[in-house]
Amino acid sequence: MKLNNVKFGVIVMVASLTLGTVSCKKDGCTDETATNYDSKAKKNDGSCEYEVAVEGTVNKTGAITANETWTSDKIYILTGKVIVNSGVTLTIQPGTIIKGAEGTGTLASALVVAQGGKLNAVGTAALPIIFTSVLDNIAVGQLSGTNLDENDQGLWGGVIILGYAPISAADGDILSQIEGIPATDTFGAFGGSNSSDDSGDLAYISIRHGGALIGAGNEINGLTLGGVGSGTSISNIEVVSNLDDGIEFFGGTVNIS
Repeated sequence: MKLNNVKFGVIVMVASLTLGTVSCKKDGCTDETATNYDSKAKKNDGSCEYEVAVEGTVNKTGAITANETWTSDKIYILTGKVIVNSGVTLTIQPGTIIKGAEGTGTLASALVVAQGGKLNAVGTAALPIIFTSVLDNIAVGQLSGTNLDENDQGLWGGVIILGYAPISAADGDILSQIEGIPATDTFGAFGGSNSSDDSGDLAYISIRHGGALIGAGNEINGLTLGGVGSGTSISNIEVVSNLDDGIEFFGGTVNIS
């Protein structure tokens, strides 16, 4: 099915090591929600606490030029725009947390999958992949932080996927430039004639607190799909507290549910 600029809102490399604690019941002294515990338990009035090793953060900026995998034991910080180049696949493990740095205009942070690039980000219902703001205090192994709510919007950019599928551009052009990316940045191009184009697979992803302004009346959507083809599978996406649209389609034939 071809979708022409359909819009709808949805309401819904330096590493450091730190330690936190997870409390659990005395029986067996285990907690299924905690990961990467230290082997030592501290007993405290019939309960225990595990020291949980948080592997730290990895700063990402600019172009990704070779295949790589982001793992759930780290938090990835998008500083400015991070671009998955043509011919490159970025794989994100279930349960991984990605945080976008603050910034507006040309400094707005976003993950951009350029034409010919692929994003394989398949979470699960129990272990969703979470995109959020660097201001969110969510930590490794958690499903949500405690300091932001639905009123905290536009704190970073969003996720943009661009493909070679047909679009309806001005003057009959088959190629256009996606909103949110300046025309001087060639990685913002989308559109073409390959209706079965494959930009990867996305499932069980939560995108939170995005929609940074890039210009007057122009914000980045939670998830932007430009000329994305039917070889791309997208399902079970939620967008929470975004300043602009939750998901916006610019043409394409994407396989989405």
